[in-house]
Amino acid sequence: MTKTLNLTDSVGQWVTEHPATSRVFEQHRIDYCCGGGRPLKEACRMGQIDAQAVLEKLLDVIASDAGEDASENDFASKSLADMCDSIEATHHEYLKRELPRLTQLVDKVVSVHGSQHAWLERMGTSFQQLRDELVPHMLKEEQILFPAIRTIEQSRALPSFPFGSVDNPIRMMEHEHDIAGQALRDIRAASSDFTLPDGGCNTFRAMLDGLRELEADLHRHIHKENNVLFPRASQLAAELGEASAQVSAAR
Repeated sequence: MTKTLNLTDSVGQWVTEHPATSRVFEQHRIDYCCGGGRPLKEACRMGQIDAQAVLEKLLDVIASDAGEDASENDFASKSLADMCDSIEATHHEYLKRELPRLTQLVDKVVSVHGSQHAWLERMGTSFQQLRDELVPHMLKEEQILFPAIRTIEQSRALPSFPFGSVDNPIRMMEHEHDIAGQALRDIRAASSDFTLPDGGCNTFRAMLDGLRELEADLHRHIHKENNVLFPRASQLAAELGEASAQVSAAR
């Protein structure tokens, strides 16, 4: 049975056990993906937010949540291989579909409206940095890290990889998540929280709506990897390594 969470539990744990609480964290701009390891109380202190008020909102969401997507709710109970498959089928496919579309929208809006709104250039640069980070990032996950995680789960002994411990690519992916997170913050700041300026056309509106959706999806995406998949893969690898060492010592 799921224990009752409180202010000392990490933000990532709240979202892992109750995905609907991500809406509260989004509302208060509390980082639950890259910063998901922070206790709720500390995250609120850093954001200068009333921790008790946030806690009450979180508990209200949990109490009233009856229709949260089942695939979100049971992600943490999946096997490691199924987690990898789920991330590829949902978040990676979303990015492969949305990044080219958003690139066209951003390029068009910056070209047409950049002279009227100086912040568009900054936003466009941040989006380009984000896109250029995410495309090879997905490739490294699909071709290197995720296959390694699947292999670890299927093995009775710790496999040998050319990159050494699976913690090495995990740390690299987490570092790249931090870079992506900063780019998302820069995009939000440049666009004044995705605010459509007076006289903004429908293309302008579509661009901002798309960027807002991209941010929300990436927050969920990074949360699943940083706070659920990666720690469990690292723990399993450590357990296999320890078991292998005990067998070797017994010989």
